[in-house]
Amino acid sequence: MADDDTPSGNFPFGSFGDNNPFGAMPFLGDIMKSLAGQGPLNWDIARQVAYVGLGQGGSNVDPAARIACENLAPLAHRHIVDFLAGADAGEPRIECVTPAQWCHSTLDAYRPVFDNLAAALSQRPAGETLPDAAADPMTSLMSGLMSAMAPMMLGMTVGSMVGQLAARAFGQYDLLLPRGREEPLLIVPGNIDSFAGEWDLPLADIRMWVLVHEFAAHAVLRSAHLRTALFDTVNAYVSAFSPDPDAVIEKLSGTEFDASNPIMAFQQTMSDPALLLGAVISPEQEALRPGLDALLACTVGLVDWIVDGVTQRLLGGAPAVTEALRRRRIESSPSDKFVEHLLGIHHTRETVERGRNFIRGIIERSSAARALDLLNRDDALPTPAEVDAPGLWLARLEIA
Repeated sequence: MADDDTPSGNFPFGSFGDNNPFGAMPFLGDIMKSLAGQGPLNWDIARQVAYVGLGQGGSNVDPAARIACENLAPLAHRHIVDFLAGADAGEPRIECVTPAQWCHSTLDAYRPVFDNLAAALSQRPAGETLPDAAADPMTSLMSGLMSAMAPMMLGMTVGSMVGQLAARAFGQYDLLLPRGREEPLLIVPGNIDSFAGEWDLPLADIRMWVLVHEFAAHAVLRSAHLRTALFDTVNAYVSAFSPDPDAVIEKLSGTEFDASNPIMAFQQTMSDPALLLGAVISPEQEALRPGLDALLACTVGLVDWIVDGVTQRLLGGAPAVTEALRRRRIESSPSDKFVEHLLGIHHTRETVERGRNFIRGIIERSSAARALDLLNRDDALPTPAEVDAPGLWLARLEIA
């Protein structure tokens, strides 16, 4: 490789100078440059990994399922608008999609968040210097290799997370983050129909419940101050990761691989997102966590309150359907662990109960109209203490 072809700038091997560990292996240097060619996150890899395991990504939605959802949607939306009593619920257009299409849209919608995550994880800790290739060529080689592979590994992690979500997502808001206000509302009829069959539940009731949930979440996240606060807090959380570039090397060096199945052992080792990315929770994230948890509890509580009220009118409550869907949400899955670790978003039983108690406490002490202030007033978002003590929240709003 000619001197003027030596990678430089942010590429991890450019700063080795004469000690470049790949100086005698130009073909490997070219590979490393291609791996890092897309910046801190390889989006091509992310998309390819996301589609793995989703079956026929190009297949169409069953026309009968699409027609059924489109026929039920207007009724669900009218009841949401009526329940919110004047709050801006909008009139989103629903779009029935396959899991692969859900993947594609989700990666595009949250690309700014994932880019912020990648930027945070690509930074070297303050004061850390690159290893001296002359003094320790193997450490230098491994450090450079892992740095160059980081964009691909992060692409694999993000793609794996979104792919796992898509395999079981019912709609757009299985990941409770706002998307573009004017984008259609995504519904995944194939996953909905499969769930109804597995649980032997009425298909029409399951479809209606999912539509009500999606419209309710959409109405809540249309609130400008709530969507801004949630999106900004998640962005701040992912931007505050503290990277540990030596985590993978240290973990691998101390791992006892099963000689009878080394590939499986390696896959299990590399399935931990904290290990894979060297992502270590930082003090800044610990400081942000209470506020993010309070926002999530408030949002989940609002959505569940609306869903319970509307499904009571439309389905008589449908206790079997509601119980099955709520249980599905709070059961931990590999995708949930990815989301919680990388984005700080989690739907645990504690979060659900905390949000429900907060909304119930407001209504018991005041009225349902006061609960809607959470959507209508810029100063109404609760602090962590107020989520646990709704009386404090009511007192603050009355003073204001």
